[in-house]
Amino acid sequence: MKEKGPITGEQIADLLELTRATLRPDLAILTMSGILEARPRVGYYYNGRSGNTLVARAISKLRVKDIKSLPVVARETVSVYDAVVTMFTEDVGTLSVVDGDGYLSGVVSRKDLLKIAISGGDVHKMPVGMVMTRMPNIITVTPDDTVYLAAKRLITHQIDALPVVRTFVQPNGQERLEVVGRLTKTNITRFFVELANDEL
Repeated sequence: MKEKGPITGEQIADLLELTRATLRPDLAILTMSGILEARPRVGYYYNGRSGNTLVARAISKLRVKDIKSLPVVARETVSVYDAVVTMFTEDVGTLSVVDGDGYLSGVVSRKDLLKIAISGGDVHKMPVGMVMTRMPNIITVTPDDTVYLAAKRLITHQIDALPVVRTFVQPNGQERLEVVGRLTKTNITRFFVELANDEL
């Protein structure tokens, strides 16, 4: 293609000593993946882009709201023990912690809870608000952020999940965050598996 393009399907078939029908699926895949371009009455030609074009396009279009999971939250006042129970019954590795008004105030991970359990603290009496990571040290995403941005934040900050939030500005001008979902490494992995299945 690099040397002879643009070239028709018939010409390619003749050069390779194959039938056009045999080549059709291969040409379709190469065109869909963005490696080849096809123009009517002109033929196929190599466009110089990599084979990752299809994946790159899918990722650039995909938004957090398209693959996020339901939020799993705990109140600041619940005990560390109850937070552990919630984490295991919901099968999650991170909980979003909300204040009395239901707005995001922190995040607690398995690692945070394990530290308290190992240190000998009374997990039945200690509120989760004492062990969580507090605002503004929480990394979040919005429903309209790209999945690429979310994945980059997960990797950069070495965390397993991000609260998906909407911002509310109160009458006094203070910004509060409502938790509307969670975005995890599992969400992103599932998307890649589904994308591959669609293309196989």
